[in-house]
Amino acid sequence: MKRILLPLLLAATTAFDLSAQQFKVITIVESIIPMGIGRSRMIESTTDMDADAATTERTDGKKSDQGDIDRGDLKIDRFKETKLLNFFSAGGINFQNIASNDALITDRINKLSAEGWVLMHVASGVESDAGEKDGQGIFITRLFFRKG
Repeated sequence: MKRILLPLLLAATTAFDLSAQQFKVITIVESIIPMGIGRSRMIESTTDMDADAATTERTDGKKSDQGDIDRGDLKIDRFKETKLLNFFSAGGINFQNIASNDALITDRINKLSAEGWVLMHVASGVESDAGEKDGQGIFITRLFFRKG
C-alpha cells in the first residue's frame, strides 16, 4: 500500500505546481470628466518586468535607498492600448458609451479566456468629480487573470 501512496502523493503535488502559473493584469481607466474631454483606455502590458530591480529593503525603518532607483528605468514602452469611450458626454451620463465599453471589455475577456486565461479577481475604485471647480475624475478597474 505504501508503494502506491507515495507515487500518488508525488504526482498530486507536482500537478499543483504554482511555479507553472502565469498572471496578467489589465487596467481599465474610464474618464468621468464632463463633456467627454477625458481619455478612457484599456491597458495591457506586453513587457516582462523584474520587480526586484525596483525594490529596496529598509533595515532600520527610516533609511531608504529608493532614491537610487531611476523612475525612467521603470517605464515600459510596449503595451496594448484599447480606446474606450468616456462615461460623460455633453448631455451627462452617456449610457450608449457605457454599453459600448462593456462590449469591448467583454470581447477582450472572452479572447483571453479562449487563450486559457482565467479571470481570478476584479478590483475597482473611483476618484469622482469633487464639485464645481474640480472637473476631474476617473473610474479604474483592474482585472487579474491566471493561466496554467
